[in-house]
Amino acid sequence: MIRCTTFAGRRVAVFGLGGSGLAAARALVEGGASVACWDDGEAGRAAAAKAGFAVADLSSEDWSSFAALVLAPGVPLTHPEPHWTVRLAQTAGVPVIGDVELFFRERAAHAPGAPVICITGTNGKSTTTALIAHVLSVAGRDVQMGGNIGKAILSLEPPSPDRVHVIEMSSFQIDLTPSLAPTIGVLLNLTPDHLDRHGPADDLDAAMRNYAAIKERLVQGAEVAVCGVDDEHCLAIVKRRVPAGPVAAFSARKAIAPGYCEHDGWMICSDATGLAVKLATTAGIATLRGAHNTQNALAAIAAVRELYNFAGAPAAIDWQGALGSYPGLAHRMEEVGRGGPGLFINDSKATNADSTEKALASFPADIYWILGGKPKDGGITTLAPYFPRIARAYLIGKASDEFAATLGDAVPFERCGTIDIAVAAAARDAAASRAKVPVVLLSPACASYDQFKNFEDRGDTFRDLVAALPGASMRART
Repeated sequence: MIRCTTFAGRRVAVFGLGGSGLAAARALVEGGASVACWDDGEAGRAAAAKAGFAVADLSSEDWSSFAALVLAPGVPLTHPEPHWTVRLAQTAGVPVIGDVELFFRERAAHAPGAPVICITGTNGKSTTTALIAHVLSVAGRDVQMGGNIGKAILSLEPPSPDRVHVIEMSSFQIDLTPSLAPTIGVLLNLTPDHLDRHGPADDLDAAMRNYAAIKERLVQGAEVAVCGVDDEHCLAIVKRRVPAGPVAAFSARKAIAPGYCEHDGWMICSDATGLAVKLATTAGIATLRGAHNTQNALAAIAAVRELYNFAGAPAAIDWQGALGSYPGLAHRMEEVGRGGPGLFINDSKATNADSTEKALASFPADIYWILGGKPKDGGITTLAPYFPRIARAYLIGKASDEFAATLGDAVPFERCGTIDIAVAAAARDAAASRAKVPVVLLSPACASYDQFKNFEDRGDTFRDLVAALPGASMRART
């Protein structure tokens, strides 16, 4: 774990006692701080008390005694309105920060040159983060991965010059990290998401600008910015970044020079003269299906190469071997098994239409699509160009009526209600299909909270249901 010594001898409030909150409390206490923990839920308070931390009702505390409020990233900072702890902190002039800020303060104090790669974007963050960590591990580096993926950042090993931290960051985490200064900052893409947390509900354009501005901080504070240029927001950010420092651009849609792009099926790096070097291809790699994963792979290769370039050392890496051995992520285009000719794909992490679009685009036809849950603004109307690829759809959760209206006569569908009924129906229809490889795809385009604890619970349920199908052959997770 990382001991947070920069608050030694001072009192710190910690609100939000999930995994990252408890890790922050532990790191602060181990570093010599006095910590007061609180959560709006009894379960969080009980977990903190069981772990031996001081639990104090922050609504009745003397806020002038606190040096900082460490806020869990899921707690509203600005919109739709600041959480009550944020208001109390602001009134008392107490800084509101997050656990990643504690990490960067420790790095600045004890290992300022330690390499850190931070990754953000609307979609693809987790895959790109895991892929970067995998490539570095294959290359023999000591890698610590965490943040918005896997382990809470303060539960990782401390920063050091010979250790690389690979950190996924959400916009919520960036907003709580004023000292954010990675060695390599990666921005993948930007599309509307979580806008209720970033701006007024009656002005979505303003909310999107705020969201993009938060994401931009990650690359503006980096030694080297690695940025996609396939959407207008990211392209504008790249243009603003260029005067401030080095930028490595990448595109999965067009040729760029200098930068990283795809040409004739190969990912290449080209200089300003157009001289290009072939690096690798995602063709035939089941864990990197689809154009969106080409973008993720380009970002990962660029991040690792630019890290080595920054350190003044060539990246002598077998890129094809590293990508080919990538095991993939659970719940993101995860091939869970086969049943006869059918392929079962768990894409439960697709909680919005933009993410589901990547899944639908990965298969040309014969898709048996399970979708639904707690709907998000916009629904699935943007997915209409992919409707011809869908053999049948199976609707679950609260979104069923809305999605049925959108599908209309364009896609045959069943109202299944729950995922167990949907899996059984989809498996039945896929088995009866004449397609060479029918695909049963769970890609809900919705949040999971109407029927599940989270998207992991939803994906695990799907996997268990597939495993129970007669004759199913399951693929082991790594």
